[in-house]
Amino acid sequence: MTFLDTVVLAVYVLGVTLFGLCFYNRASTPDGFMAADRRLPGWVVGMSIFGTYLSSISFLALPGKAYTSNFNAFAFSLSLPVAAWVAVKWFVPLYRATTDISAYAYLERRFGLWARLYAMTFYLLTQLARTGTILFLVALALERLTGWDIETIIVLAGIVIVLYTVVGGIEAVIWTDAMQSAVLTIGAVVCAVILFMNAPDGAYRIAWDTGKFSLGSFNPDFTESTFWVVFIFGIVINLQNFGIDQSYVQRYQAARSLKEAQKSVWIGALTYIPVSALFLFIGSSLFLFYAGRPGVLPDGLAGDQVFPHFIVTELPSGVTGLLIAALFSAAMSSVDSSLNSSATVLMTDVYSRFVRPGSSDDMKVRFLRVVTVVFGAAGTGMAILMISIKSALDVWWSVSGAFSGGMLGLFLLGVVSRRVESSQALIGVISGVLVIIWATYGASIGLPNPFHTFMTTVVGTLTIFLVGFALSMRNLK
Repeated sequence: MTFLDTVVLAVYVLGVTLFGLCFYNRASTPDGFMAADRRLPGWVVGMSIFGTYLSSISFLALPGKAYTSNFNAFAFSLSLPVAAWVAVKWFVPLYRATTDISAYAYLERRFGLWARLYAMTFYLLTQLARTGTILFLVALALERLTGWDIETIIVLAGIVIVLYTVVGGIEAVIWTDAMQSAVLTIGAVVCAVILFMNAPDGAYRIAWDTGKFSLGSFNPDFTESTFWVVFIFGIVINLQNFGIDQSYVQRYQAARSLKEAQKSVWIGALTYIPVSALFLFIGSSLFLFYAGRPGVLPDGLAGDQVFPHFIVTELPSGVTGLLIAALFSAAMSSVDSSLNSSATVLMTDVYSRFVRPGSSDDMKVRFLRVVTVVFGAAGTGMAILMISIKSALDVWWSVSGAFSGGMLGLFLLGVVSRRVESSQALIGVISGVLVIIWATYGASIGLPNPFHTFMTTVVGTLTIFLVGFALSMRNLK
C-alpha cells in the first residue's frame, strides 16, 4: 500500500465510524436502538438489506468461486425474486401487523415457548458463524494488502465495527450500510472495467466456449452443485432471510410504513442480482487475466486470495485504496447488522423474557450495548478459528445450512396451516433436526448422505414441514 492508499483507507474508516457515532442520541431508548423509532424511508432500508447481502462473502468469495469454477453461484441470486415476492406478500405484512421487535415472538404465540427458544438459539449460532466468516474474509484480503498478521487484522476490524454499532444502534447500521453498499458497488465497477480493458483478445469468447460463464449442470442431480441444487438452496435460504432472520425483521419494523417496508425488500433483492453477477464476472476476468500471464500469479494461491492479490499488484495507487475501502465496507455492512440483531434477540427473547421482565429502558439499552460487545468478541474468535480453509463460500453455505436447523420449516407450519398443534410441530422439528444431523455428520459414522451439502437445510426444512403437516391431517378425522 502506498501512502495515498493508506490515506484513502484511513479517511474512509474514520469517516464511517464518526458517521455511525452521530446516531448516539437516537439509540438512547430500546425502540431507538432496535427499530430506529420506526421512521426510516424504504429506500435506505432497502439499500441496507442490499448491503447486508453484499458482504465480504460476495466481495471475495464470489470472485474466488468464479475464478476456480464458473457462474454456478449465480443461481443463488436468481432465486431472490421468488423469495422477495413471498416476503412482500406474506412475511412483511405479518410482522408489521404486530409491534414485536423479535422475529420469534410469533412462534411462541403459535406453538409455545419451546419454538421461540429453538429458533432463537439456531439464529444466534448462524449469526456467529456469519460474523466469523466475514471477518475472516476481510482479514484474508488485508493480510495480502498490508502484510499485517491476519489475527491482528481480525481483531482490529472487529473493534472498529463494534464501536459504531454499539453506539449508534440499528439506525447507524442502516444508514452506514446504505452508504457502504454504494462505495462497494463503485469499487467493483472500477475493478471490472480495468479487468475488461486488460483482457487478452478473444479471451471472453474462449471463456464462454469452455463453460467459464456456465451456470452449472441442469441435470436433476442432487449429489452435485448443479444449477437446481444451488437454486433450490437459494430459495430456502432467502426465504429464511426474509421470513425469520432477525436483522431483516428489524428493518421491516424500522421502516415508516408497511408500503415502505415492502419496497425495501424489492430494492434489496433486485439490486443484489446484477451486482452479484458483476463480482462473478470479476472472478472469471481474473482467471483470463492471469491465464494470459503465466508465472505472474504466485503458486498455491487460493481462489479467495486472487482478487486481493490483483488489487495490491495491478491497480494504480489510490484505486487500490478505494478497493480496500470497498472491501472493508463490505465487512462492516454485514457484521454490524449481525451484532445488532443478535443483541436484540438476546434482549427481547432472554433478558426481558426471563432475567428482568420489568427492567427499565436504561437497563435495556445498557444490556443491548454490553451484549453487542460480547457477541462481537465471540464473532472475532470464530474468525480466528476459520483460518486455513479452502473456500469461504462453501464453508459459509455449509455451516449456515446446518446451523439454521430448518427454522423456516417451523415458521411455514405456523403460517400455512392453522391446524398444526404445538406437539405436532415439535415432532416435526425433532425429525428435521435428526435429518440435519444425519446429513451433516452421518458420513463420519458410516451413514453416507446421498445429497449435496447445500441440500442440508432444504431437506431439514421439508422434513419439519411435511412431518408436522402430515400429523395435523389427523385433526380432520
